[in-house]
Amino acid sequence: MLQFFKYVLATLVGLLLFFVVGFFLLIGIAASFSSDPETTVATNSVLKLNLNRAIDETAADNPFNELNLPGFGNAPANAGLVQIKEALANARLDENIRGIYLEANYPAAGYATLEEIRNALLDFKKSGKFVFSYGEVYSEKGFYLSSVADQIYLNPAGLLELNGLSTEYTFFKGTLDKLEIKPEIFKVGDYKSAVEPFTREDMSEPSREQTLSFLNSLNDFAFQNIAQARGLSTEALNRIADSLSVQNPNDALRYKLVTHLGYFDQVETAMRKRLKVSEDKKIDYVTLSKYRKAPKLVKSSDSENRIAVIVASGEIVSGNGDGDNIGSDKIAAEIRKARLDKKVKAVVLRINSPGGSALASDVMWREVELTKQVKPIIASMSDVAASGGYYMAMGCNKIVAHPNTITGSIGVFGIIPNVENFLRNKLGITTDYVETNEYAEFPSATHEMTAFEKGIIQKSVEQTYDSFTNKAAQGRKMPQEAIKKIASGRVWSGAEAKQNGLVDELGGLEDAIRIAAQAAKLKADDYRVRYYPAPKSFVQEFLSDMNEENEARILRNQLGPLAPYAKALQKMQRLQGIQARLPFDVEIR
Repeated sequence: MLQFFKYVLATLVGLLLFFVVGFFLLIGIAASFSSDPETTVATNSVLKLNLNRAIDETAADNPFNELNLPGFGNAPANAGLVQIKEALANARLDENIRGIYLEANYPAAGYATLEEIRNALLDFKKSGKFVFSYGEVYSEKGFYLSSVADQIYLNPAGLLELNGLSTEYTFFKGTLDKLEIKPEIFKVGDYKSAVEPFTREDMSEPSREQTLSFLNSLNDFAFQNIAQARGLSTEALNRIADSLSVQNPNDALRYKLVTHLGYFDQVETAMRKRLKVSEDKKIDYVTLSKYRKAPKLVKSSDSENRIAVIVASGEIVSGNGDGDNIGSDKIAAEIRKARLDKKVKAVVLRINSPGGSALASDVMWREVELTKQVKPIIASMSDVAASGGYYMAMGCNKIVAHPNTITGSIGVFGIIPNVENFLRNKLGITTDYVETNEYAEFPSATHEMTAFEKGIIQKSVEQTYDSFTNKAAQGRKMPQEAIKKIASGRVWSGAEAKQNGLVDELGGLEDAIRIAAQAAKLKADDYRVRYYPAPKSFVQEFLSDMNEENEARILRNQLGPLAPYAKALQKMQRLQGIQARLPFDVEIR
């Protein structure tokens, strides 16, 4: 028996060593591929642009994508918007790149991000080169991006979605009632609907009104662009969407949404004809990650002058954040560093955030104000720059947003969950306390607060809202009362925000950089663009994703189908302090 246990122990130790050595071996392989020499692009090549993945503002290249290893081919698969646009700009000038093969069926990105890529594809087409797109299925976002292609192929057994935009909120009041958890809510603004998932079972009328308004704005903008690209009218697209006219691939072809029905081999046949090569010739594809190492044809200036683009993406929290959040200390330090760097002549603050901590937002706002006194600082809004995200932007010299950016939501709230009955009635746990002064235990989540205590918190929320709107009024050079009329927590599209004065100009990141250069009196060839903070390396991304996946797996194993709800409750518990945040998880489909 002792011998048996020795063998078992030896086997376990061997397995552990195997996994440890294998892990470091994979990291070594990744590092070696990351330092690969320059990619040589063959003549008559096609850039293969796979956008069926999450698209962040910036992202590290994934070397495993080139190895086709089981389990690693798509992880981490995130692509960087900056890197995609740089590759497209380079390919436009590259004589060896004859065209683009686009795979964009389910791009996981917001509409402003898709707009940036779409505009880069349109710019690429000005070179006279082709863009071919193929999909077995096109989601609404995938079709929006692919609509710019010269030839759009849909699989004869596939599907194309064109039925308008929608968003769905999840409400947890019923769950909280069953658990006997009572959320104490403090807010300002009729449209501040971020608290509704915990207090209602459906959307309030103000929430429904604002959601319908910004969805219609985004949908109108998308349909206008699709109509222009496909030679149709927006009226025709609306009729198709309202009647669900596209029920099969033949319908998509009949309504001229796609140019061809065909399989992948037929797409390649068409590309060979465009490339003027024989049918048996293998097409030379170059992937995005490989092409990123190709010779750089877009020459950057050798000037010492710099424009610093500070990328702030995620929920806003105090401290340094965890890489997926906007840590106020980290971003404030980056803004401060750019302000003190004499080589940096202007700053662009790139914001992609639904908001978060009002205090953390104010910390970063202060650095924006100080920077504005020394050099131009321009806000560039990505998919979302709302509530705390708008707080970050409102002090900038100018605010640039896409028409389909989600912004506004100038309002604040606070949540303190009362779990006294949950602990006592569900878990059999009770609490007791002693205190040196009458309100030493204030605020508490384990017993009901008095009306006086609730009044103290509500007053603090109202003061924060007054400070928010006052600073917004100063930044926008508007009376505070005028700001309050368009605030009250209301969410706007970028186009709507431009109309009501919350945004100065409509455009993308390049427009914001151009405006920053002009404000600093720099010529087009007299500055270099630098991005901060430095993007995480592939190894950092890999380890971070492993940790997140392990946490998610543990939660799923413990709670099964209840895991998503537990995650939402965890999020509610993390809402410490007064929040300037959008409604939870606004996902537009």
